[in-house]
Amino acid sequence: MSGERDLGRLLSGLTPVLDADTYVFACVPAGTDTAHFSLLMQFTEEEGETLILTEETAKKEGLAYEFPCRRITLSVHSALDAAGLMAAVSAALAAKDIPVNPVAGYYHDHLFVPDARADEAMEILKSLTSSPC
Repeated sequence: MSGERDLGRLLSGLTPVLDADTYVFACVPAGTDTAHFSLLMQFTEEEGETLILTEETAKKEGLAYEFPCRRITLSVHSALDAAGLMAAVSAALAAKDIPVNPVAGYYHDHLFVPDARADEAMEILKSLTSSPC
C-alpha cells in the first residue's frame, strides 16, 4: 500500500497528533543488550545505538539522555518517497525557532519537538493544513 506523494494533499491532510508522553534520546555502546528496554525506536550508528524512549524508562534504566521532547505524529499516510513534506514542516517550525528531529515510519512521519514548545508546534502544523504550499 503506497502513500500519498502530492505535497498539497500531504499538507492539507497532515492531521498532527500530540503524544502525551515525554521522550528522550539516549546512546548506548554498540552491542548493548537493549531487548529489555521499552523502546520507541533504535537506530544503529557507528558511534553506538541511538535510542528513543520515554523519559520515565530512561530514568528507570539509569541511562544518560538528552532532548526531552514530545512526539507529534502526522496522521497523513505519506509515501516513503514523497518529496517536500519534511522540508515544508521543518521550515515552518524553524521560522519560529523550534527544532525538530523527524523519523519516518512506514505509514507516517513523526516529529520530536522540545517538550516546552510542543503546543506551539502543534498550532504551526495545524496552520499548514489550512494554507498548504
